[in-house]
Amino acid sequence: MSPQSDLAKLDLDSLWHPLTQHRGLEARMPREITSGEGVFLTDAQGQRVLDGVSGLWCVNVGYGREELADVAREQMTKLAYLPSTFIHAPAALLAGKLLDMLGYAGKVYFTSSGSEANEVAFKIARQYQAQTGSPGRYKIIARYRSYHGNTLGALSATGQAERKIGYGPPAPGFLHVDAPDLYRSNGDAAAHLEETIEREGAETVAAFIMEPIIAGGGVLMPPDDYLKRVREICDRHGVLLILDEVVTALGRVGAAFAHELYGAEPDILTLGKGLASGYQPLAAMVAKQHVFEAFEGEPDELRHLRHVNTYGGHPVATAVGLRNIEIMEREELFDRATKTGDALLGRLRGLEDHPSVGDVRGRGLLLGIELVEEKAGKTPLDAAGVASVVGRCARDGVIIGKTTNTTPGYGNVLILAPPLVLSEDESDLLATTVERAIRKELPTSL
Repeated sequence: MSPQSDLAKLDLDSLWHPLTQHRGLEARMPREITSGEGVFLTDAQGQRVLDGVSGLWCVNVGYGREELADVAREQMTKLAYLPSTFIHAPAALLAGKLLDMLGYAGKVYFTSSGSEANEVAFKIARQYQAQTGSPGRYKIIARYRSYHGNTLGALSATGQAERKIGYGPPAPGFLHVDAPDLYRSNGDAAAHLEETIEREGAETVAAFIMEPIIAGGGVLMPPDDYLKRVREICDRHGVLLILDEVVTALGRVGAAFAHELYGAEPDILTLGKGLASGYQPLAAMVAKQHVFEAFEGEPDELRHLRHVNTYGGHPVATAVGLRNIEIMEREELFDRATKTGDALLGRLRGLEDHPSVGDVRGRGLLLGIELVEEKAGKTPLDAAGVASVVGRCARDGVIIGKTTNTTPGYGNVLILAPPLVLSEDESDLLATTVERAIRKELPTSL
């Protein structure tokens, strides 16, 4: 994009871009995107680029869905807004649909973002413990390398140090334990969780929050039995289990919910991103019925949830979310993500013969490629090397992601999370472009 264009000047003068150093930005302007269709974006110069990260990992059904635009328009003309203290059909229908998909009784609370969904989850966990006889349980345990949001509580739970620099002190009561990392073999993470609960005193711990698969922190895959063990540990110590599936739910890893793949259920679940495929800002917190029942009482007892979001359960957002799920089911996109993802992962594992590729991993259409300086010591590749691969892909018409502002020294994982509608030919284009970028930009001998 030309920095001399009127729009570029307005952008530079007016907008604050996230995760971006603005000094010298006029020399490396972001693309101006004018439209999207399927898995492709089109820029102001007419170049089509394959979006290999679904925006911010959210455009699960792909771009240009007129059906979703029609639903939004119809709902706007009928009922554009209503506080969630009232009843309206889209929110009730979507909540019912989610519970039906989950297969258990509970209650759904809608928000506008995953950060907000996690914030209400923390408040519910603490209030639940206080109202079930354990007022001393306030601590929230999370994991290093995890991401749970950018609001104060969610950021405090996030285990990525670079996201927190300059914003401290964090909210009190948040602790961190190791996450499993099959590539780096960092010990028994489930045992570390239990040791931490015991050392802190179980009577002080309200909840443990985790992503079934750590996404933005590097696509870290857990052992197959890890989530079941975590569930048993939480049950043993009276700790609520919060699963953050803001990224992994609604087909991203080839299932409606990632925890289904690991055979354990949460007490509290948070959702976002794929819930409306980015067509509306929509997220949700789902509490199991036993959690909800702890909030029942007389109005003057203040046992109810004293929390509200202006746009939570927005009629337009929930109408779009409901139709979005209908599209994914109608087109069998969860199964498609599994099939396409397995084939893509199998092909990309051919890169493991390259000296700078330490590991290729993932599930469904959430894939990570860990780049290293040398294989034996697994030393992370430096930022310049990683950026050169990402930049080469962009020049060749494919947008991919990488770990950004996470754990110091570990910005070395390439991330692929394309829309679930990715075709075989488009998958081939994505894989070919990534393979070529790695082989051209990184040395083949040390």
